[in-house]
Amino acid sequence: MRTFLSRLFTCNRAAAAAEMALVTPFLIVLMFGSFELGNYFLSEHVVAKAVRDGARYASRRSFADFTCPNNVSTDVVDKTRNLTRTGQIASGGTARLAGWTTATTVSVTMSCTAITGGNYSGIYNGMSNVPKVKVSATVPYTSLFNNLGFTSTTLNLVSESEATVQGI
Repeated sequence: MRTFLSRLFTCNRAAAAAEMALVTPFLIVLMFGSFELGNYFLSEHVVAKAVRDGARYASRRSFADFTCPNNVSTDVVDKTRNLTRTGQIASGGTARLAGWTTATTVSVTMSCTAITGGNYSGIYNGMSNVPKVKVSATVPYTSLFNNLGFTSTTLNLVSESEATVQGI
């Protein structure tokens, strides 16, 4: 019996299998966590790019669409929201992200900066205020693992961009 016990304690034939059985759950959690983190950063990038596109589009609209102090035409608001959410000006279209279901998550506001200290000869010639448009979005984040039954707390992807109206 003594020799059997000494051989049992010195045997290491299944040590690798036992170590792998202990480490595998941690590796799986690490792998899926890195997938989720990558998806989060990709989604955040998509929202930031969409908001930048929306601000760029709105800033190139005519000066007539913006009246100071804070009045943006509804046409600009609607088309900017559609462009930001779907990438196209017309209503409808496929959202850039799966959870981005409504255009009301995008807000389009403006502010006016008074021109002081001189006469501008460029596009702001004769204007007393320079309109700046601000596009912001709050989009609910959709996890990769929601379909597997893992529901998490609600995370929102928040981004904003501001551009001076150029009246092109």
